[in-house]
Amino acid sequence: GSSPGRRAADMDPLAAAIDQGTSSTRFLVFNTKTAQLISHHQVELKQHFPKEGWVEADPREIMDTVHECLEKTCQKLAQLSVDVSRIKAVGVTNQRETTLVWDKETGEPLYNAIVWLDLRTQSTVERLITKTPSRSKNHLKHKTGLPISTYFSAVKLRWLLDNVEAVQQAVLSKRAMFGTVDSWIIWSLTGGRDGGVHVTDVSNASRTLLFNIHSLDWDPELCSFFDIPMEILPTVRSSSEIYGRMRSGSLAGVPISGCLGDQSAALVGQMCFEEGQAKNTYGTGCFLLRNTGTKPVTSEHGLITTIAYKLGRDKPACYALEGSVAIAGAVIRWLRDNMCIVQSSSEIEQLAAEAGTSYGCYFVPAFSGLYAPYWEPSARGIICGLTQFTNRSHLAFAALEAVCFQTREILDAMNQDCCIPLPVLGVDGGMTGNRLLMQLQADILCIPVVRPSMSETTALGAAMAAGAAEGVEVWSLNPDQLPEVTAERYQPQINTQESELRFARWKKAVQKSMNWETSETSCTSNGRQQGSN
Repeated sequence: GSSPGRRAADMDPLAAAIDQGTSSTRFLVFNTKTAQLISHHQVELKQHFPKEGWVEADPREIMDTVHECLEKTCQKLAQLSVDVSRIKAVGVTNQRETTLVWDKETGEPLYNAIVWLDLRTQSTVERLITKTPSRSKNHLKHKTGLPISTYFSAVKLRWLLDNVEAVQQAVLSKRAMFGTVDSWIIWSLTGGRDGGVHVTDVSNASRTLLFNIHSLDWDPELCSFFDIPMEILPTVRSSSEIYGRMRSGSLAGVPISGCLGDQSAALVGQMCFEEGQAKNTYGTGCFLLRNTGTKPVTSEHGLITTIAYKLGRDKPACYALEGSVAIAGAVIRWLRDNMCIVQSSSEIEQLAAEAGTSYGCYFVPAFSGLYAPYWEPSARGIICGLTQFTNRSHLAFAALEAVCFQTREILDAMNQDCCIPLPVLGVDGGMTGNRLLMQLQADILCIPVVRPSMSETTALGAAMAAGAAEGVEVWSLNPDQLPEVTAERYQPQINTQESELRFARWKKAVQKSMNWETSETSCTSNGRQQGSN
């Protein structure tokens, strides 16, 4: 192992990424020349469900898990005799839309973080839509690329301003700071109340409903529509530049120089830099993004337009069409924690394989309503097609199929919007280790599915953005200098007719999950008319 090439690799600069997701926090360190993962540490994050439909996380716990992952990884590097001083940059990637407000003087959060999945803002959304001249959820789409939905940050922030006195007081006394998770982490790591930098990047800003994705700035009209004071918003920067430096711990002095929402980071980590390339990430939710280049494409089929990345201050912003599915990995967690059908998430594959089919059972996991392409908050989860023969293996199979069918719906919408069908889909995220799921996905999409053998593409993307930043420049994003990535390829194996039949049954199940939740008044006054729209 002492050939000259090998010795040189021991000197290669490293870039690291904080990957703060819905259910866990991780810190990962990569070699900037080979993109090889050198070491990492992961800690599960508690999700709090104070009421039905409410999902929160404790901002202090988020920071505790960040520090723990960072220090534990540095210890692991020491055990591997890797010099920590080789880490030249840190990137941040995060669950998007999750909303925090904190006090800039005390540094304390003023409420728990309201997680993207949370549904408490349903009535806020209805009120806001009623306020628009067209009474349409798409009223702000021309500026934001997004529908007015419980999903996005402005609505959650509006709820905090309306319902939490500590937040109202802090706004009045000019002490309040709003941010998504990236802003909270960067502010905390660069000194917090002692000089912390209050920033976000374009990819996260484009998920707030307050950001104009064409002018690349906070929009005064949008802010006044939601009645949100602009001074509490972070400064918007590109996804790859030095924002500040780590103030303490083993990496004190290292620049934080990359910031991307998790789905954008995965697009970068999958090297989807060409217009038309797409990736699907299987995490708590499922997110399919297709790079549309430097011009935003507006969807006619229920997808959203978002900023993919802006890799440098002087670089153009690149856009993506995105289909978001709220529940993917969360359905496995639900089968484990709520139904106790499996003891661990890894058992699902084995259980589903035993059945080999769902035997006509369909599972629509609309736990938080339906996201793309329906945007139907009144939908709820449904399992149908049950017979006396149905058992837990069939249910496990139906749960995996549900993830694949949801992806297929989004891909169909994307192909209609782009007019050029996608020839192949890159995949990543926690669930892609499930080979049965990957084969099912290829069968249901009828196109090959390609999974990089290093599936940590979200963290990789953030590390690349950090390493490529001006003033750091240890990672080249030139197409000819990108590392070669090995991948597994899954080819479709069932006949198209069978696939189409199953997909048609799934769509029938989706229709049955709709209009489940209706507000009481409309039920009585409209009698049977509910849900005819």
